[in-house]
Amino acid sequence: MSDTDELDLDGDIPGGKAASKRASGFTALLPNLLKFVAIGLGAVVFIVTVSVITFNILNRGGRAQTVIPSAAPFVGARPQFQFFTGIGVVRTTTNDPLPFSVVVDLVIGFDLGDNAAHAELSARQFELRDFVRVYFRSRTADELRPENEARLRQEILEQLNTRMLNSARARIILFNQLDVMSMY
Repeated sequence: MSDTDELDLDGDIPGGKAASKRASGFTALLPNLLKFVAIGLGAVVFIVTVSVITFNILNRGGRAQTVIPSAAPFVGARPQFQFFTGIGVVRTTTNDPLPFSVVVDLVIGFDLGDNAAHAELSARQFELRDFVRVYFRSRTADELRPENEARLRQEILEQLNTRMLNSARARIILFNQLDVMSMY
């Protein structure tokens, strides 16, 4: 190579026009970059606008969707029952290693005006008393805690209706007294 040969160290194009590849790449990239930024901002503004409008339409301008009625809803009348109290107070002990004393006064509720149920319960008075004694004697003191009374009522009701009573149906069991006391 001779001294007169042009080496184009500055990136000059033969013919005398000088153009920088770096400058032409950045100037070409800037408009495309601004175009995508503008499209992104436009999309965000559009999405936010549509979301706000949709939310306001569904929310009906900020009013509550749940309407609270001014009057209490109709709740059916509680059924009335006739009660059999002929069992009386039953005293027994629990099925614990150190037995607890149990005193129970159980009341059986049946349909109002059901004279056949009253007659059957009266005829089985001593069987019912024995049933109550055996039932509570087979339980532990932990099973007879006050928080378990609902379960006790349900178990007694099911056992009375399936094992003890023929035509009568017990509807509710109530405890006038249910005391579990340590004997020592």
